[in-house]
Amino acid sequence: MRIKRIASRAVAVLATVLALAVSGGMARANPSMLGTFDFDHPAFLHANPAATRHVVIQVSAAAPGHWLMALNNAQNLLAALGARKVQIVVVAFGPGVKMLLAGSPVARRVAALDAEGVEFDACHNTMAAMARHLGHMPKLVPQAVIVPAGAERIVQLEAHGFAYLKP
Repeated sequence: MRIKRIASRAVAVLATVLALAVSGGMARANPSMLGTFDFDHPAFLHANPAATRHVVIQVSAAAPGHWLMALNNAQNLLAALGARKVQIVVVAFGPGVKMLLAGSPVARRVAALDAEGVEFDACHNTMAAMARHLGHMPKLVPQAVIVPAGAERIVQLEAHGFAYLKP
């Protein structure tokens, strides 16, 4: 039952994003949980119902060395536990959102890990603060999922059994 709810929420999120993209409501189609975020029912871009382990990795520093450590942790968990047995969500907020900006030095690693099922969430609160300085919303790598607040997403995932990791 829980898996069906998660899957239906993920489909709703993706349908909303697709509708906005097709209607011209967005310049690019980053999946977004802004209108559908429900603390009690987490949704995922990469649902993994077979996963027996769940990990959320926090990225809140602007240092590329920190990003590499977080990405290495995700890759090592995939290798050690198996991609089918672990669900990993990397949540970037504050200065850590720079990791998910288009043109980031780790953009290729993000894309590769996304292809292996790792989800990358970007904090909308941080993006809005960046927009006040830039004059526009920052452009993200296409793999980034926009969540209302990075800290809230981490607390949500921990409340639903995810182990917390901050490299």
